[in-house]
Amino acid sequence: MVVSRTSEQLVWRRRTGFTSALVWMGWLIGLAVVIVCVQKIAAQTEWFFVMDAPAQGADMFARMVPPEWAYGTQLLRPIWDTLTIATLGTAIAVVIALPLAFLAARNTSPHGAVRMVALFTIVASRSINSIIWALVLVAIVGPGVLAGIIAIAFRSVGFVAKLLYEALEESNPKSAEAIAATGASNLQVVSYGIWPQVLPAFAGISVFRWDINIREATILGLVGAGGIGLELNASINALEWSRVSVILLLIFVAVLVAEAVSARVRKAVT
Repeated sequence: MVVSRTSEQLVWRRRTGFTSALVWMGWLIGLAVVIVCVQKIAAQTEWFFVMDAPAQGADMFARMVPPEWAYGTQLLRPIWDTLTIATLGTAIAVVIALPLAFLAARNTSPHGAVRMVALFTIVASRSINSIIWALVLVAIVGPGVLAGIIAIAFRSVGFVAKLLYEALEESNPKSAEAIAATGASNLQVVSYGIWPQVLPAFAGISVFRWDINIREATILGLVGAGGIGLELNASINALEWSRVSVILLLIFVAVLVAEAVSARVRKAVT
């Protein structure tokens, strides 16, 4: 059965035989794909290690307790580097994403060709994970914080620009039309008719992305892009599990604080 909505009430209509057959065929194809994927995964899984995983996990957890609290003083600089990577990377991304969003939005883009280029840039940024960017940038600029900052920026541009250009397209056109009717230029229309409407969304998107980037920055050190991930990778390789537990707790606290700050700022701007 399918539903069609009229101006006053819902009208129920029975599917035709052909439509029902297509629906069942879609479900069968989906089920077949799931079964094939499960078989492929099962064939490539070492079930001995899976069965032994609970014992290995319990042993690892036992080695993490008690944490080596004295090691925490050595993590102040790495966690500061992580926050720096997330903050500067987000700031660079916001600066780039702001004009890119205006070029991508239908109601602010100067030309269709320009809009297509802007959309392609947004998709390219969003399609590559930050850790992939970090791997490439470590090979180009060398290991360290700079590679992490650029990786976070490249990944965040598409996220911020996409949400912002969608907010621009959803803005109320009547304000822009009213300002345009006074003889204002296109820049004035955008500045006074559109931008005030999307400013709260822009602030919320930027802070939300910063919150996400703190999480992502914690793992970039695993590929040499600086931050606390370097210490985590070194401790795991050295089997220093009591230090690993301290690092994980510090990451948890940092993310928790960032989440609280992000929530407060988003609440203040909405």
